[in-house]
Amino acid sequence: MNTKTNEQDSKLLESNFSDIGVSPNILKILDKLSLTSPTPIQKQAIPVALKGTDIVGIAQTGTGKTFAFGIPIIQKLLSSSGQALVLVPTRELALQVNESIKKLADRLNITTIVLIGGENISRQFFELKRRPRLIIATPGRLIDHLKRKSIKLDQIKTLVLDEADMMLDMGFLPQIEEILRSVPKERQTMLFSATMPVLIANLATKYLKLPIRIEVAPQGTIVKNVTQEMIVLEAKDKMKYLEKIIKENEGSILIFVRTRYGVKNIAKKLISNGHKATEIHSDLSQGQRKRALDSFKSGRSRIMVATDVAARGLDVKGIELVINYDLPDSSSDYVHRIGRTARAGKKGKAISLATPSQLKNIKAIEALIKMRFNIVEQAKLEPVYTRKRSFHSKRY
Repeated sequence: MNTKTNEQDSKLLESNFSDIGVSPNILKILDKLSLTSPTPIQKQAIPVALKGTDIVGIAQTGTGKTFAFGIPIIQKLLSSSGQALVLVPTRELALQVNESIKKLADRLNITTIVLIGGENISRQFFELKRRPRLIIATPGRLIDHLKRKSIKLDQIKTLVLDEADMMLDMGFLPQIEEILRSVPKERQTMLFSATMPVLIANLATKYLKLPIRIEVAPQGTIVKNVTQEMIVLEAKDKMKYLEKIIKENEGSILIFVRTRYGVKNIAKKLISNGHKATEIHSDLSQGQRKRALDSFKSGRSRIMVATDVAARGLDVKGIELVINYDLPDSSSDYVHRIGRTARAGKKGKAISLATPSQLKNIKAIEALIKMRFNIVEQAKLEPVYTRKRSFHSKRY
């Protein structure tokens, strides 16, 4: 037994923000925000980041990683010149990261800017002339500004790649590498990812300097307090069963559908059936997406139907049920989807609808989350025959 390691782990568990090097002026703000105890990723990442060391962080969405890199960025910007850049895969996530970090930045006179598509680029030109200290951007829009010479990245001292695996899944590797070639070689780089595929490992090897690996939740780790069900049925019966699930459950519901067309079709049917529903997908303008999200957050719409654009970029409190109308293309996206419920210690539920031809997909999810689905034959539900696999978060 390594006594020294156990003692260190014990101290880490007992630590608060002041113990891990957060400055007094930031501590005062955290106190006003009722944040006194750092999350596991914050406990481990903040002290390393404050030293200027490169980081590879493995953490799921919802673990507090925005402040894990946001607090060190703000603290370093207060004590030195230069800028910081945070790259994220989606517009929603960019706005969410900015909203969180501004809780600190605004009170400390650190200016931020969000560079995303779907918004007026002329306004972004104007804001860039004010030399914001912190830039939060999606790769495509940032490349657009680089080509227009409306931005220079020569003063970037800290670079964060957030949800790096999702950015690569979306085909942003060429843009990311172009951006990495445009920032100074002497910088701190922090890469956060929910999974560690080969492409991410290669990216870290190529562009990070002796990074510290911090893993607070191995890939496939699901949120606690979530009850999951896997229901197998014919595709033609999905909509009827979806209605049954909605009627049997109260509270807010997030429904994931694989395609934009599917989202539109299901949202239209739900609305025609009298449900207060909204939709979010990449065909909508940024304004439309914001209005849809606001409607869901406020409770005006009980149901949101979404593509995987919402799997990581959506932070809505109190979602009681996640429904996978379609299983995701990637098993890892299953983890991200159901992570939208059972947040902040609350209980939640996730129900997935699969077809008989998707048994291999189900087994792939089982392998990732390291859980077995106990098959329970269910009575025939006219006209739907289902085979239900139900389990709670009990690991082996």
